[in-house]
This record gives sequence, structure tokens and C-alpha cells, in this order.
Amino acid sequence: MRRARRSRTILALAAAGLAAAVVYAPAAAAPDKALAPIPAATLALMAAKGTNAAAPLVLRSYKKEAEIEVWKRNAQGRFVYIKTFPICRWSGQLGPKMYPGDRQTPEGVYDIPKTQMNPNSHYYLSFDTGFPNAYDRAHGYEGSAVMVHGTCSSMGCFAMTDAVVGELYAIARDALAGGQPAFQLQAYPFHMSAKNMALYRADPAIDFWRQLKEGSDRFESTGEILRWSVVAGRYAFAPSPDPAKEAAAKAFHAAEQAKIAQLVADGAAAVRTTYADGGQNAIFAAMLRKGASLGTVSRPEALAYAAIDVTLVPARHRRRPPRLEVAVADWRPEHAPAPPPPAAASWRRRRRSRWGPAR
Repeated sequence: MRRARRSRTILALAAAGLAAAVVYAPAAAAPDKALAPIPAATLALMAAKGTNAAAPLVLRSYKKEAEIEVWKRNAQGRFVYIKTFPICRWSGQLGPKMYPGDRQTPEGVYDIPKTQMNPNSHYYLSFDTGFPNAYDRAHGYEGSAVMVHGTCSSMGCFAMTDAVVGELYAIARDALAGGQPAFQLQAYPFHMSAKNMALYRADPAIDFWRQLKEGSDRFESTGEILRWSVVAGRYAFAPSPDPAKEAAAKAFHAAEQAKIAQLVADGAAAVRTTYADGGQNAIFAAMLRKGASLGTVSRPEALAYAAIDVTLVPARHRRRPPRLEVAVADWRPEHAPAPPPPAAASWRRRRRSRWGPAR
């Protein structure tokens, strides 16, 4: 279900007219931009999933696909998918942010309280991701002011365009106003599928990504916000208080690990995806080709060299065991009746009956 939803993301967004909605709009055109309501169409999506604007929020970002997903908690207490926003620009490579000026957009789990919302941003509207978090600090990573913001220029941030960040800001604002102490941003390098984990198994960041995979699996199987800490320099995710959900989380993660192992055994290739300086969602790339104005676009020349796969382990095909060729005429089931006597014997009997004894 999750794969089908993601595979139709770009087509669904285009069909909904998002391409017309994400054009650059100067901040001066919207003096009350921080108070703008959530669009009615988005509220309708929430209502259809049994949730509302005041319900708790989780955002899930994917750098390779250049997307941010919106998830809201429904009346049954489970987070459900609402919609996907395209990212206009992110910078750097796949992998974590480590130090100021590395142009890396962060990866990890970040909890964002109201104090990190910025209605007076130079980039229309913004909220601070909270980088570095406890995991980042445990590894000596440094940096500050790593934002989700407007326009289309990134030096380590998620640049969304003004129109898109306006809606994201409103969704986050209303969740915080509804009583959520902090909404969560789960920042991933790519969709954390078994196929992708097998594909990137030889990347230098794979150990870190396996930690994020555990959290991603837990969220998707339980529908609960991640409760996490850092133990011995690694992400540690708290078990669900619901025994049934905890059992489901363990079973789902084990099944995913089995899928990864099978893909590797079947000869899946391993690659590293490289970028001149980050990437951009295909919707915005198409808009730029048509001459749309998205505000300031950082390093547009680098986009021609985005998402280039370098093969680290070539794909191989498993050798099938040789087929056992069995001649049909020579095979008969066990306990089958014996074959009839040879035709020659019958001919001899016929000869005796017609012309006397055989000579």
C-alpha cells in the first residue's frame, strides 16, 4: 500500500494543480502569511482519514525523492498518511550533516516545538529542524539554523518555495496549537524500502541508515510517533506500550530484514548515488523548464549532475540448478501395472490360430 501511494505521488500532485500553486509569491503580498489557514482541500483530506488540523503531526522527508510527507494522528490514535509536498531544493549528498558549511541537508529524527517556528523568516516562513539533535551531538556534528523554509535556495536546508512552505507552516502551527508539545520530522535519505536498503548496502553511510530503517519500520508498523534516545552512540527506539503493536513492529522489521537478505542473495546490485550539490523534485524541474519563477534557485547548474548512480557491486543473476531431464516413455509411477506383452508375441498367436503351428 505504501509503495502504491508513493509511486503515484508526483502524478497526484500534478493532477491536483500543485504546479500552479507553488509559483513564487513575494512575502509582501501576504502580510498575515503566518496566520493563513490550511487550504480547504487539505482539511478535506484530513477529514477523510479521520483526523483534523489540531491533531498531532509527523513529517517525513526523503532527500533522493525530494519529498516531504504529512502524517496526522487519527481518532484511533494511529498516524495516517495525508499528502506529499515536493522539495524544490536540498543540497549536498545522501548522508548525515556533520559540520557548518558542508551544505549537507540533515538526516535523523528531530522534534520541533513552537519556539522553533519563525513567522518572520527572510525566506517567507520557516521552522528550525533542531539540528544538531542528541544523536548528532554524540557524534560531534555541529551546525545551526538548518531550516525548512520558502524560496528554492538551499545551503543545507529544505527549500520548499513560498507557497509550499506556507501550507506546511500552517499545518505545523495548528498541530502545535492543538496541544502537541513538538511535532516530529523524520528525515531520511530515501524511502526506506527493503529494495533501497539492499541497493545501498555498500554505501559508507549504511550503518547509520540501518538505524533509521529500524525507526521507519517501527513507525509504519505501529502508527506511533517515534520515542527515541541515544545509547552507545546509536539511535534507540522505545518499544510500543501496546504489546500487540510491539509484536507487529518486531515482525515487520524481521520481514523487512528477510527481504533485504533475499535481494542480496538473488544478486541485487549495490550503488552509491552521487550529486554535484543536492537535488530537486521533478515537478519543480519541469516548471523551471517551462520558465516558471520559483524565487532564487541555488546552483541550478548542479542539477544536471544530480542522482548519478556509481556501481559498487554489479548485479548478478543466480544460477539455476540444472533441470533433470526425464524421458516420458521411460517413466512410470511406482506400483504402476506392467506394460502389455510385445506386439511380436501377439502376432505369433495370430499366426498359429490361422495357419497352424508356427515353424
